[in-house]
Amino acid sequence: MDIPLSGIGYDVHRFKEGRPLILGGVEIPHTHGLDGHSDADVLCHAIADAILGAAGLPDIGYYFPPGDPDCAGIDSLKIVAKAVEEVKSQGGRLCNLDAMLIAEAPKVMPHVAAMKEKLAEALGIAPQRVGIKATTNETMGFVGRKEGIAALASAMLLMPE
Repeated sequence: MDIPLSGIGYDVHRFKEGRPLILGGVEIPHTHGLDGHSDADVLCHAIADAILGAAGLPDIGYYFPPGDPDCAGIDSLKIVAKAVEEVKSQGGRLCNLDAMLIAEAPKVMPHVAAMKEKLAEALGIAPQRVGIKATTNETMGFVGRKEGIAALASAMLLMPE
């Protein structure tokens, strides 16, 4: 019998000039991208950690070490797909995913449908099983000062007992 398991993920990246801004696998027009070893897709990173955490697996740094030159610039949708692959290798499956982007800028809601499509493909679930929301930090903290973007995610898995 399968049991439901949930996991949460959190990630944050600071803005950096000269990089594209990738969120949920979608390039979004903005003055800055995010700084990181991969493509720095903060949303994908939080999602992957939520999935891995629900299954009791190590975080994404275990599978994609920040100092590994083979991971430099990697498309974070591949990180998400790897998390799902690890769950499937244990006989589990992802039921749904819910995520929140926290950013003062840019406005991401016009890009949510495209993000849901890209993420659903990487996750192996229907787009209607992917929730993406966005909010601001009401001008407080590093997000409020427009220094970076944060993301939270929650995943629900069904795993064998």
